[in-house]
Amino acid sequence: MLDSILMVVSALMIIITLLQSGKSDGISGAFTGNGGLNLFANVKERGSEKVISYITMVLGVVFFALVIAISIKG
Repeated sequence: MLDSILMVVSALMIIITLLQSGKSDGISGAFTGNGGLNLFANVKERGSEKVISYITMVLGVVFFALVIAISIKG
């Protein structure tokens, strides 16, 4: 039962993560170093970006809790 819930949460997390907009110049900026990639920059999210970010965070916490529950169970 927990395994199937974990699979659904995993699929939802992948889909929601792919829906997020990029906050950098993409993969070329990562290789060339352009764009000043700062992982700790304070970025204000608004509207749908904020909702998608919140859903991603909740799914991540649920995923983590399910993995721990499955490992404790058996």
